[in-house]
Amino acid sequence: MAAAKDHGVRTAKHVRAAGVVLWRLGARSGTTVREVALVHRPRYDDWSLPKGKAEPGETRHATAVRETAEETGVRPVLDRLLGEVSYTLPAAGGEGLIRKTVTYYAARQVTDVVERPGDDEVDQVRWFSQAEAADRLTYPHDRVILRRFAELDGDSRTILLVRHAKAGSRAKWSQPDELRPLSRAGRRQSAALDRLLPLFAPSRVCSAPRTRCRQTVAGTAALLGLPVHDESALSEEAYAADPERARLRLMAMLDEATTTLVCSQGGVIPGLVRPLTDAVTGGDSAGVWNATPDDAEPPSKKGSLWVLSFHPTRPVLIGSEYLSSAEHW
Repeated sequence: MAAAKDHGVRTAKHVRAAGVVLWRLGARSGTTVREVALVHRPRYDDWSLPKGKAEPGETRHATAVRETAEETGVRPVLDRLLGEVSYTLPAAGGEGLIRKTVTYYAARQVTDVVERPGDDEVDQVRWFSQAEAADRLTYPHDRVILRRFAELDGDSRTILLVRHAKAGSRAKWSQPDELRPLSRAGRRQSAALDRLLPLFAPSRVCSAPRTRCRQTVAGTAALLGLPVHDESALSEEAYAADPERARLRLMAMLDEATTTLVCSQGGVIPGLVRPLTDAVTGGDSAGVWNATPDDAEPPSKKGSLWVLSFHPTRPVLIGSEYLSSAEHW
């Protein structure tokens, strides 16, 4: 990255970080309201959203979960992507500048608070109503992220749409193609997904009826104690014969679980994703993948993931995040 300049001082480096708007349902004056957790840092005497810098080799999702647990004592369940903010800070020692970019997610508290690891960075964790949190936050960029979160009155529903990992050469496989297993590279990709997907806590796991699809998500299902359900409508052959059946089946999954993990094939996923993203326009399009004139279709590399976030009560896409690999930032 080319060095930026600010009043003649060269930027030292670019730092990546991740955080969350951590929320829960609380009772106030006999009414159930959403509460948001803020942390206080005595060194700066500020109130902010939980966040922190990535460790080497860590994904943004893992960073968001780890830092939130360290600062609040809550291991959150990730929800939709809220966006990024960037700002410049003085480098250590006052020489040069650091450009910091923070990726934020909505995240739910689903377990009780545990004792936080002792550190000097955070001395208070407090829960506020959304209006109180907006008043208490020190920094304008945190308030921007909180406003994006508050635009949706309720918990979004999520479909984690995975393309199966690498399965070797079809030409070298002598048995029926639906039995073709993952290759060594595919097993590595599947293991990386096993570290990422549980951060969203899917409660249902589905797969096209192909060995390579089932194997891609079997590890995650085992970690979560869930079975893998075959979905015949989501194979390439079934999709080619009746794409509308596949789209209707995907939408029906929104009513079966808050978060569903689905593994399918390269001939299916772009056709499922494109109509959803094309239907999002105007003010609803923040955080949704948009095609450029050069895009023939949404990307879908082997071992990749689409995080598709939907309105709480309507089958309307409100956010999407594409990860070409579960191993990269």
